[in-house]
Amino acid sequence: MNNLSLRLLEGETAATGAAGGQWWIMIIYVVVIGAALYFLMIRPQRKRQKKEEQMRSNVQVGDEIVTIGGFYGRVISIKDDTLIIESPSDHSKHKLAKWAIQQNMTLHDDDPAPKK
Repeated sequence: MNNLSLRLLEGETAATGAAGGQWWIMIIYVVVIGAALYFLMIRPQRKRQKKEEQMRSNVQVGDEIVTIGGFYGRVISIKDDTLIIESPSDHSKHKLAKWAIQQNMTLHDDDPAPKK
């Protein structure tokens, strides 16, 4: 073999060896990006959802609530997935799904103090 073809063969194997050895760096990048997405986006969202579910399950008769639509009312009856609230202005009654509760305005003894 001549010198030129030998250099081409060596350069070709060195290039494929260098590119072939870079795969683990790409895997590290994917893992780091996946971990960052989990800790910055997915985990906080799950914490919020868990806190909202706890708030909705702890609603009691007599609590003042706000619905997702901005409707204020007092809970007068609770069933499995629904509740009946009474509006403060005209005392009309409305049946709502529990998932429609946005906020419970009533503080209970076991609730933590509101954050300032």
